[in-house]
Amino acid sequence: MRVNLIKPKIVNNLSKKIKSSKPLAWAQLSHNKVRLAVALTGVAFSNILIFTQLGIRALLFDGVTLIPENLQGELFIMPAYSQTIEFGTFPRIFIYQAAAVAGVSSANPLYINRATWVNPEDLNKSQKERVEANRVKVIAYNPVEPILNLPEVNQQADLLKVPGGVFFDRLSQPKLGPIQELYEKEGKVFTVMDRKGTTVVSLFSLGSTFFDSGHVIMSDWNYMTWKGNNSLQKVSVGVIKIEPNADLETVRERLKQRLSKDVKILTKAELIKAEQDFRASFPSGKILNFGALVGFVVGIIIVYQVLYADVSDHLPEYATLKAMGYSDRALLRVILTEATILAILGFIPGFIASYGVYGLLAGVTKIPLVMRASVALQIFMLTLIMCAISGAIASNKLRSADPADVF
Repeated sequence: MRVNLIKPKIVNNLSKKIKSSKPLAWAQLSHNKVRLAVALTGVAFSNILIFTQLGIRALLFDGVTLIPENLQGELFIMPAYSQTIEFGTFPRIFIYQAAAVAGVSSANPLYINRATWVNPEDLNKSQKERVEANRVKVIAYNPVEPILNLPEVNQQADLLKVPGGVFFDRLSQPKLGPIQELYEKEGKVFTVMDRKGTTVVSLFSLGSTFFDSGHVIMSDWNYMTWKGNNSLQKVSVGVIKIEPNADLETVRERLKQRLSKDVKILTKAELIKAEQDFRASFPSGKILNFGALVGFVVGIIIVYQVLYADVSDHLPEYATLKAMGYSDRALLRVILTEATILAILGFIPGFIASYGVYGLLAGVTKIPLVMRASVALQIFMLTLIMCAISGAIASNKLRSADPADVF
């Protein structure tokens, strides 16, 4: 008789709680504070692992589109076989042919190369002591036709005509030397690039990457002096500007018909994507993607263990709710609500800690690394999915919650 008096009381209390699954879910989670702390730590750890893997990936591959993003043009000519603007060239004759196509406002060649760079502070050292392993990316074009969306470069384009003169990227890595400090002090900086005397005549801001310690810009005339008389006949990218009233796709089709099949015509979006896809195909990118996947799986396992233990501890209560007429689907919603709470509360410390990790990586490598809102949102959605999967798996335990065990 005593059992019969207690059971209705339990049922009434549970009936009041189940009217809103959210309070019940929170009551289930917060009942055991230690278990809740372990769960939140697990979710946060998983977030940090995913953020770090994606952060290192961004460190490797972000910035590879700096040049394409800053090109002033609507269409671009590239070698048909090339996947990146850095490797492969095509004959300059195609630039002249493109300029004659109806709807094209201008067609200009862009030259991209790499060169060794000597820190100016190492010039007084012997040849053996010099550190020439540092490399910079060289960008060259005719300064009369600005094709870079860099105002401080375009405003001082005449300085590019100085023999042996280059513009130096002030956002380059420190190992290239205190170029900005020396320039601000002396008005110019002399150094050696590819064993040839070079003078920094101005500065600009673009940014460094994992693959490039910095950038320098020079005129096509200086580029020819540096690389040889035939160097201007081998173009890296053709930058096409179309007339204001011209239709992009129409001009693109005309260019395809006019030019050889040895080149391809890309829009800016396609050029940027091609550069990203090329870098993402590197083994390091795949390894880091796998690391992020491991973090995702680790999070699923940790959250599953916590939710499974929670369901097991409260199995009699769930059996009572079944006896009251609640379906497995209704109870599944309770568990999924618990999973959602864990995802939200665990994401917050994970995000804060990852923000600090990003700052640490940027400080150590001297490569700009920012916490992008799109990446944070993507990982938050992954966290929700991760916890939802854990909750769905843990809910299988509910099938063993038999109302007959209660009465």
